[in-house]
Amino acid sequence: MIVLDANILLYATDPDTAQHRNAHAYLLKVLGGNELVGLPVQSVSAFLRISTQKGALRLPFSMKEALQIVEDWLDYPHVRLLVAGDRYWAIFSSLLAESQVTGRSVTDAEIAAVTIEYGGELQTYDRGFARYPGLRWKNPLAKA
Repeated sequence: MIVLDANILLYATDPDTAQHRNAHAYLLKVLGGNELVGLPVQSVSAFLRISTQKGALRLPFSMKEALQIVEDWLDYPHVRLLVAGDRYWAIFSSLLAESQVTGRSVTDAEIAAVTIEYGGELQTYDRGFARYPGLRWKNPLAKA
């Protein structure tokens, strides 16, 4: 399963970012493919928060527009909203203890835990995810 971090979603929808072209092409590719795509609820929440925030984007979305974008993603038959399951707490608390993250990085640990729980590979522009043991991740926007 491909799991998408919020930064990929934001870059794909914000034409003012340097990563937009590659992120948009990548998102279209995975949405048009057959492999399962997971959207952690934390990634969706971050997308909604940042994409509608005045000052975060040059042209922020209205909440109605942002919600419609998420709905459009979730309408694909192979896209799933990922929420914490039965193994989440054990994975999450272990990641926090082992990586010793605090503050804002706790949200990244949540995304890492959900990704591990679902057996996915996180697609992210954030190299900070390397700190989480057992997490499979890659930057799909990196030049090969």
